[in-house]
Amino acid sequence: MKDTRISDTVLYIGADDKTLDLFESQYIVPNGVSYNSYLIIDEKVAIMDTVDARATDEWFDNLDKALNGRTPDYLVVSHMEPDHAANIKAAAKKYPEMKIIGNAKTFNMIGQFFDVDLEGRKVVVAEGDTISLGQHTLQFFMAPMVHWPEVMVTYEQSEKILFSADGFGKFGALDTDEDWACEARRYYFNIVGKYGAQVQALLKKASGLDIAMICPLHGPILKENLPYYIGLYNTWSSYSVEAEGVFIAYASIHGNTAGAAKKMKEILEAKGVQKVVIADLSRTDIAEDVEDAFKYGKIVLAASTYDGGVFPVMEEFLLHLKAKNYQKRTVALIENGSWAPAAGRIMRGILESMKNISICENTVTIKSAVKAENVAAMEVLADELISK
Repeated sequence: MKDTRISDTVLYIGADDKTLDLFESQYIVPNGVSYNSYLIIDEKVAIMDTVDARATDEWFDNLDKALNGRTPDYLVVSHMEPDHAANIKAAAKKYPEMKIIGNAKTFNMIGQFFDVDLEGRKVVVAEGDTISLGQHTLQFFMAPMVHWPEVMVTYEQSEKILFSADGFGKFGALDTDEDWACEARRYYFNIVGKYGAQVQALLKKASGLDIAMICPLHGPILKENLPYYIGLYNTWSSYSVEAEGVFIAYASIHGNTAGAAKKMKEILEAKGVQKVVIADLSRTDIAEDVEDAFKYGKIVLAASTYDGGVFPVMEEFLLHLKAKNYQKRTVALIENGSWAPAAGRIMRGILESMKNISICENTVTIKSAVKAENVAAMEVLADELISK
């Protein structure tokens, strides 16, 4: 059990999971993940969410130690995803007098996940409702589709703590020493990114609160420089450009398209672009590629033609971006095809189905290997991309 005391009356009772290979069975987590849960000790005692089934034993052990003989009066359920809600039934069974706090949608989902009778134990809250624990007052704000429809956040008024559900979360166990923004960005865009408008609505509610601390369900507790974290969330959820630069993503079969992408990087750097990031979509983590596509304002897509379409990893990447509501970006296209180039047309078609995407008029078409005329065309395309 680590750094349990957040304040004299708020304790951390969550757990790290360093054995998990894929978060949500799709996102690589080389440094694991934390399942955060909290306990508020007052005249009445409130548990703030449970944890994943992978950490059940550790969580109950932490809870028992933190309770120190007390019995919880409430369990607040912020989010019904199993990595936070897996132990609702077990906790309800262990503490039969404990009431469960949630909104109407919360209890609908509890019935979907568990066969449990909560008759007489439900406390249904709505927007702005409060519950007093004694010195502490919990106030509830609905956050639908951040990133499930039942999500709500809790503001503790006396200590000015925002229990932010999945908001402001990140990958990585709590003892991981790494840059917060990098893994929080990858987490945000891949998990919450589609719901920017809903995050903006939550940020608007939060702007009316005096927040001294943010306690998310994943990642470290945020106590200092809160404007930095809130500012990043505002940038991300408004789909604004976080950093000036160009992201080049390529899908190459035998290396010729890779060579074109690397040449494009050289051209852009020679023209004064300070930051050019390049990724081989066949070999990089697609979640990191999605992250970089949102981080920078401009992107170059270079892909081979394959089976009359576009090389599969590029198509998968573009469909991921579309699913995450990719927008407000400028895109340049480079295609390759030895006899019937089609990648450019396919990529353009997918991009045109997104909103607020500016596609460069020029498309560089390579037939097999890069030639001098292709380099000249890339020079023109680079100028167009920079000027937009």
